[in-house]
Amino acid sequence: MTDFVHPAVIFILGALPIAFLNGRVRKVYLLVIPALAILAVLTMQPGNYGASQFIGQEILIAKVDRLSTVFATVFTIMALIGTVYALHLTHADQHVAAFVYVGGALGVVFAGDYLTLYMFWETMALASAYLVFAQRGGQAISAAFRYLMVHITGGVVLLGGIVLHGLSTGSLLFAPIGGGMDAGAYLILTGFLLNAAVPPLNAWLTDAYPEATVTGAVFMSAFTTKTAVYVLARAFPGTELLVWLGTVMALYGVVYAVLENDCRRLLAYHIVSQVGYMVAGIGIGTEMAVNGATSHAFAHILYKGLLFMGAGAVIHATGRRKLTELGGLYKTMPLTVALYMVGAFAISAFPFFSGFVTKSMVVAAAGEDHRALVVLALTMASSGTFLHTGLKLPYFMFFGTDRGLKAREPPRNMLVAMGLAAVLCIAIGVFPQPLYALLPYPVDFEPYTGMHVTESLGVLMFTALGFFLCLKALAPENTISIDTDWFYRKGAGYFMWLAEKPLARYEQIVSNVSETAALPLLHAAARVGFRIDLSGVDAVVNGVARSILRGGRALRRLQTGIVSHSALAMIAGVIAATAIFVVAWQ
Repeated sequence: MTDFVHPAVIFILGALPIAFLNGRVRKVYLLVIPALAILAVLTMQPGNYGASQFIGQEILIAKVDRLSTVFATVFTIMALIGTVYALHLTHADQHVAAFVYVGGALGVVFAGDYLTLYMFWETMALASAYLVFAQRGGQAISAAFRYLMVHITGGVVLLGGIVLHGLSTGSLLFAPIGGGMDAGAYLILTGFLLNAAVPPLNAWLTDAYPEATVTGAVFMSAFTTKTAVYVLARAFPGTELLVWLGTVMALYGVVYAVLENDCRRLLAYHIVSQVGYMVAGIGIGTEMAVNGATSHAFAHILYKGLLFMGAGAVIHATGRRKLTELGGLYKTMPLTVALYMVGAFAISAFPFFSGFVTKSMVVAAAGEDHRALVVLALTMASSGTFLHTGLKLPYFMFFGTDRGLKAREPPRNMLVAMGLAAVLCIAIGVFPQPLYALLPYPVDFEPYTGMHVTESLGVLMFTALGFFLCLKALAPENTISIDTDWFYRKGAGYFMWLAEKPLARYEQIVSNVSETAALPLLHAAARVGFRIDLSGVDAVVNGVARSILRGGRALRRLQTGIVSHSALAMIAGVIAATAIFVVAWQ
């Protein structure tokens, strides 16, 4: 591997010295690590690296091709932007966790076998959970614990699938799963779908992301679900089930965003919605669809990071995150408003913004594959995205009723990070060809046709008209929407009741019976056995030993050392042997 430097190693080993650095030195160091990782990705050559044998299986630490390179490129870029956004932090713990998290994501992207993938997969879960724990407070700790338990469960499911898949195929190399789907393949798929936040396995995302730290949520919005998109694209392209799961996701996230009052929870639901486009594209499986899913993941990481940075800037400045408590901030935070709106236009697929040149490729691929229902559902989801992320959230967060909040622009590093993401959102939208050149397959798609631009603007303008006509009906309410996390919370409550009441009582009953009945019997049996051992077994063994000792002493007395005595003994032995032989012969 001398001609290949693994970006995951750069981040994970690079995280170790952070705690020992301070001030400007730490800030420079934090920027150098992602810069080196970007350089490593840009200079690496396609091929397989780090092949070896482990427990009789072929291990491939890194597989570099066009699919892994495009995801690694955007991951390292987003790591740099997220690091800039977090430079103002005085404690090193979040930086360390974020770097290990990014390293885990890059390890998954380049993994050439399932064992390597699993190791980095679990690294991601542990490191990202800390970004929620680091917020502290009861809600954050509870959400982080639930997040960790869900991902540990998903990891166990994934590991079970890997074992069964290895037994059935004889190989653990990470490649498309062809042929029929067996139990192992379904378990692997389930583990991947959990990280992709496919309903009903999505509640961990909308539960934990709003409770993460301001900077931690930016990293979390970029990596976990997109690594899941990558592994689905690698292992399950063309799987019909994914088409319908992705379509449901796209609508599901939009519908729940209608009900949401928490600004980051609303954005989290739109992660579910946008990842739905990617999952559907992978399920369609054509070259255009996979290209669309991949390019949309690239664009989504940047604009969703920008949106979370904008919401985080508001939380940093005001300490509030509910839309019913915000408003009028455009006066004191105009730069934040402008940069946030770039991300809002990008996610809404406005022309000349990144989402327009990526999301439309998935919809076009569905049309080419004659899936009219999918096209309709994805178009409706796009309209709903603009309604809530592009109109509702910024209107009630930055405009709307002035709550008299005393706020100001966030620290300069946060604005710089938002500016970097905003520039990329616009650059990709205006010049999509550099992104298209990175995609796994040759791109034969032109987003800027008269019909496409007209249709998109028509949908967006009618959505805006509907928003302002229904403004009062869309006003946020100070309520909590109930998602499938209700089952987690209720299930946990019932589990604790079961552990503390019936199981605890059963354990107490068993303990009492053991102490009053079983233990006395065992003690009595032990005493009887001890007596038998002393009087029986030990007596026999000791008697045999004493007999052998007496015989040995007698033999010792017979051995006088006199030659005549020895000769006499030999003669006596010959006479005795002859007599025995004669008797036996007769």
